[in-house]
Amino acid sequence: MQRFLDPAVLAGISSLDLLAKTVVDGFVAGLHRSPDFGFSQEFAEYRAYTPGDDLRHVDWNLFARTERCYLKRYRGETNSQLVVLLDASNSMQYTSGPPKKMDYARFIAASLFYLAIRNQRDAAGLIVFDDEVRDYVRPSTRQGQLARLFAGLEQAEPRARTDFGKPLRHFQELLHRRGIAIVISDFYEEPEKIVRAIEPLRFHGNDVVLFHILDPEEIRPVLKGPALLVDLETDQKIEVIPEYTKTTYRVKMEAHIEQLRSRTRGAGMDYRLLLTDQPLDEALREYLSLRQAGN
Repeated sequence: MQRFLDPAVLAGISSLDLLAKTVVDGFVAGLHRSPDFGFSQEFAEYRAYTPGDDLRHVDWNLFARTERCYLKRYRGETNSQLVVLLDASNSMQYTSGPPKKMDYARFIAASLFYLAIRNQRDAAGLIVFDDEVRDYVRPSTRQGQLARLFAGLEQAEPRARTDFGKPLRHFQELLHRRGIAIVISDFYEEPEKIVRAIEPLRFHGNDVVLFHILDPEEIRPVLKGPALLVDLETDQKIEVIPEYTKTTYRVKMEAHIEQLRSRTRGAGMDYRLLLTDQPLDEALREYLSLRQAGN
């Protein structure tokens, strides 16, 4: 299963739809009949069919007897809502080797959408932002929603600077149903400012998780000599030597990560650091954990 989740393998897959199916099918196969994540096939109840529901889940035998259309539901299945807030600022284009942070974020979001809609039959939506809201796909389970979400991900190209305040206000104004909100970003702002902007999502009853996406060399840079580091959002430049990256830089980065982790969890939200050379298991498991907790 692991090879399906390896970013180096996924980077060679051009279609987000195929990529998400590959990741999720392999992941679900490993969780099949798991008591922790509701993948058992134990029947729970019927639900009346509504337009847009997947016809594969209709009980046609019952339809033949009653001429009424019902869907089978299984234990662990209740309707929920997932919204991904995707940072598409300039710093997300950084890479020390494929995939870019932006591509890795797309992999995660596409897999979450596929898992939510195809496997859990949850509504899913997308907000793409930098210092403005660049795209908004309203949460839905209707026909064609996955295609709309994947199109939004494909069009999410890094630009401008990060501003968490505006997209979070947008989220609260347009989305009134509680659910799961996942913020995917490299979080290059002060932890206190980040948490203050995102915290209202939690106050309104949402389960919130931050997926912190970093390239391995952003944590432990490898320099063979003096180098010029460039901030991709501000274009600010700083000359550094290898000794700086091995000492001062690493201490500052580790402190930033730990502060973000502690402040996030102190606010009742969850936090996961994901490096772009890691498999995607943790992101999918985190979504399922939140999804299960909300049932």
